[in-house]
Amino acid sequence: MAVPALSVEGEDAIALRGVTKVYDNGTRALGPLDLRIRHGEFVSLLGSSGCGKSTALRIIAGLVKPTAGSVDVATRSGHTIGFVFQEPTLMPWCSVRENVRLPLKLAHVARAESDARVMEALAQVGLAEFASAYPRELSGGMKMRVSLARALVTDPDILLMDEPFAALDEITRFKLNNDLLNLWRSLRKTVVFVTHSVFESVYLSQRVVVMTPRPGRISAEHRIDSDEPRTDDFRTSVRYAEHCRDVSRALMLAGV
Repeated sequence: MAVPALSVEGEDAIALRGVTKVYDNGTRALGPLDLRIRHGEFVSLLGSSGCGKSTALRIIAGLVKPTAGSVDVATRSGHTIGFVFQEPTLMPWCSVRENVRLPLKLAHVARAESDARVMEALAQVGLAEFASAYPRELSGGMKMRVSLARALVTDPDILLMDEPFAALDEITRFKLNNDLLNLWRSLRKTVVFVTHSVFESVYLSQRVVVMTPRPGRISAEHRIDSDEPRTDDFRTSVRYAEHCRDVSRALMLAGV
């Protein structure tokens, strides 16, 4: 996946400066948006549907061009941005192994090397034993794990996630939240996570960025301070409830 310019100051992995997006039909989707995300940080973009969260993510990924402003993304040479979409978008005629292999195949990675990298990615998401299965044989949560493995197989420095757990039941969502945090701790990727759930954003993030209704701008930022590693105990803690209350209040002040 192509990425935007690679000149970024200091320790920023991502820097958006005065970014706007106006579509051809005149819809002002975004901005002006100024956002800086540091290497290894886990940041959630929180806001109502249609506020430009996904547009911002696609601009960071280089999938959509901004109308104005600058986008700087810093990755190691040869490393890409991983993108996990809201739908798993798996090829039903391919096995789990071949679905995960796709980015490596497109990059013309040798078969022997891609075999090892695919199995490593599947092991990271707990699906190594399902490598030969087909999407129709998987649950919704397992399909999303395959999508995550496909994003991780290229060893990206930055992982962009667009409401990946929104369609899942609450129990599965909680489990995948925990698994994602464990992966983030072990791999130290920079993660930008789009969600419209206050509770999910507070549980996952080091920083929650609250966006206004369209055109999306940053209304507030809330840092989540908690003991690490976070566990299910954090979900039931007084501190978690306080953070959720503060972020909910910020959403209301944003006009959501």
